[in-house]
Amino acid sequence: MVNYIDTHAHLYLPEFDTDRESAVETALYRGVKRILLPNIDSTTIDPMNKMAGQFPGVCYPMMGLHPTSVKDNYREELDRVEKELSHGRYCAVGEIGVDLYWDKTRLKEQNIAFCAQLGLALKYDLPVAIHARESFDEILDILNGYQNRGLQGVFHAFTGTVENAQDIVSRGFYLGIGGIVTYKKSFLPDVIRETDLSRIILETDSPFLAPVPFRGKRNESSYIPYIAEAIGRIKDTTPEEVARVTTANACKLFQLDPYA
Repeated sequence: MVNYIDTHAHLYLPEFDTDRESAVETALYRGVKRILLPNIDSTTIDPMNKMAGQFPGVCYPMMGLHPTSVKDNYREELDRVEKELSHGRYCAVGEIGVDLYWDKTRLKEQNIAFCAQLGLALKYDLPVAIHARESFDEILDILNGYQNRGLQGVFHAFTGTVENAQDIVSRGFYLGIGGIVTYKKSFLPDVIRETDLSRIILETDSPFLAPVPFRGKRNESSYIPYIAEAIGRIKDTTPEEVARVTTANACKLFQLDPYA
């Protein structure tokens, strides 16, 4: 039986307010047995946790401050993140990182917030889900200061080069591969060919970045099989094998029960 894990989906956002339960049921029907929910900021904590409570054993929340939510009040936001992490109900610190696509003026604050949350991941022995948009050099430079400290995680929605991927994998991190791998002009097939399946996990980033043939529409966790099929074609293997390996990878990284 196929058993997928969507390691990154924002199903608690308003885009799913009219059919959230149906979206989860469809994902389960298509073999996506678990869905990980990364946080954005303090405004999303309650809806995220409500969804995790509504679907126990299926939806698992993370806790973090997204880089594009690093504003003037970011220190108060970080205090809330740590308070939530102290409760012990989260599977990762995420979504965290640096985003220089939308706004470069907050780089200093984003770096401070990123480092603070890396420290929280070490404190609470949790992996990290890293957002790296137009910021691989900045993030990898920061991670140089955390080598040999047991930090683990995934580069979510990876879109970097083969060289970026090799650097990330050499540090013990995983690549989060989503719908972009199905896009005609994507460079991800080159990355996938050069990356062992043991360092890849699957994700949708719902409601964003839907795979072909749904590109431009709302993304859903039930579309994970399309991503697995694309990776299978690139690696000359079956979607079932992609599911088996990537699910084992996700269980290992996020400390999930592989038999659930």
